[in-house]
Amino acid sequence: MREISRDARELLEKALQEHMAGNLQTAIELYQQSIDIQPTAEAYTYMGWAYSMMGDFETAIDLCLKAIHIDPEFGNPYNDIGSYLIALGKLDEAVSWLKKAILARRYEARHYPHMNLARVYLMKGQFKDALMEAENAIRIAPDYKPAHILKHQILAMLN
Repeated sequence: MREISRDARELLEKALQEHMAGNLQTAIELYQQSIDIQPTAEAYTYMGWAYSMMGDFETAIDLCLKAIHIDPEFGNPYNDIGSYLIALGKLDEAVSWLKKAILARRYEARHYPHMNLARVYLMKGQFKDALMEAENAIRIAPDYKPAHILKHQILAMLN
């Protein structure tokens, strides 16, 4: 996380706790309070995630775009936009966002966009591309079990 004021950080941390507890409306209010003090890519991205969990993908995408405007090097909002587009059935649009997530400089969970790309390619019947992306996810996060499961499912489809 970039340098953020103590008050904004505390509100962001409280928002994440509420978010993880399933209190989405409270989390959204706390994210907004954090943004009111100091807009951050993290607060916008996580608030978008909360909206997505309520099925409001359009708002979630708009919030991720605000996050990207603040910090274009933060990878999470690119992946999140890709996953929201997948949920909306816009697979081709999702691909470019997921590829941007993979290339983002500041992104710790780089295996997620590979997994999302694997899901897109699988839905499109591009099994070899899906397998390659699942293997990329495994290479980045060897202990990430969903990637291993997906790889074996794709291999079964190829046989």
